[in-house]
Amino acid sequence: MPFIEHVSDADLECLALERIVPALLAHGFCYVDDVLGELAGGVVLEQVKDMHRSGALQDGRLAGSVRGVHRRRIRGDKIAWVSGAERGCEAINFLLNLIDKLISVCASRLGCKKIRERSKAMVACYPGNGAGYVKHVDNPNHDGRCITCIYYLNKNWDAKEHGGILRIFPEGKSYVADIKPLFDRLLLFWSDRRNPHEVQPSYATRYAITVWYFDSEERAEAKKRFRDSTARQQESSSS
Repeated sequence: MPFIEHVSDADLECLALERIVPALLAHGFCYVDDVLGELAGGVVLEQVKDMHRSGALQDGRLAGSVRGVHRRRIRGDKIAWVSGAERGCEAINFLLNLIDKLISVCASRLGCKKIRERSKAMVACYPGNGAGYVKHVDNPNHDGRCITCIYYLNKNWDAKEHGGILRIFPEGKSYVADIKPLFDRLLLFWSDRRNPHEVQPSYATRYAITVWYFDSEERAEAKKRFRDSTARQQESSSS
């Protein structure tokens, strides 16, 4: 059933406890279809398309550059970071609030994780020229990211023709999981080394919105490491 504006907290709790939590604990990933419904999902898509048309999406950056390797060989997406409070992002904000509610129900049932904050939303477009994103781990270095949530916005997507599959390589498993980026689908997975993944080349315009939820203790440790490292660099440069 589509989770439109009148979705009850009880429905969200049922979805979280009966589907998402068991799947994350057993497999490390989970996806849910018909999250917002045709109407509300369509409004989110229009807001993302407006951002794309206006030139708000810029080339995605890399954490570290590799000499002699062009950025587009690693990731070919165009992105923008939004909080949801911006003008023209009202439907995106509604989506984010819904995901926040889902994760808040899940959080206390996922072991020792203390999830109290998340990133801004990354609105992304792969322009359909064969662009993808090579195999990587979202959080390889304990930066605090705990759960990755990706909401897809692609109507009439034919993976055989358009590509664009997100392939997960679950750690220690003999299989891969191929997730088609279908309209109104929400994918959730652990952000750490348990889920290396790639975006296969896309041959049609491919839209998605991603948010990362933080383990507050790991996040605090990561911020402390960064502050300490910055302080050491400043000391060495001034001595």
